[in-house]
Amino acid sequence: MLNDAFDRKTAIDTLSAAPPTALADLWAKLGIAPEYRLVRGPETGLVMIRGRAGGGGQPFNLGEATVTRATVRLASGEVGHSYALGRDGEKAVRAALLDALWQREPQRIETEVLVPLRDAARQADATLRDETAATRVNFFTMVRGDD
Repeated sequence: MLNDAFDRKTAIDTLSAAPPTALADLWAKLGIAPEYRLVRGPETGLVMIRGRAGGGGQPFNLGEATVTRATVRLASGEVGHSYALGRDGEKAVRAALLDALWQREPQRIETEVLVPLRDAARQADATLRDETAATRVNFFTMVRGDD
């Protein structure tokens, strides 16, 4: 059960970080329209972002971020949840539906939705790393022999 909870958390994390257009495209490719009802939302609100001085010091309130959440219940009984940065209610509902469907058909959702999203995220990270590395400047100091 603990492993299932971890897998579900990983799935929800992937869905919440996905770009809305990528999520919409993968949803369309699934070609399913499950019966569901909204339990909550989509609701947009604010959450406090906490930071730490120096990455490990005392925590402090950094600021607020806008998030949208949604909860859905499929006709078959599975309940899906989502939280996503921003105000995109459609993305929140779609991610909640995918969470609920993941509980019913984990292999299909993993293969057809989550793996492509993770691959795209890895590719975007690699591209950003390469772009950043290309602009890196190495400073050095030359020591004169005048001691």
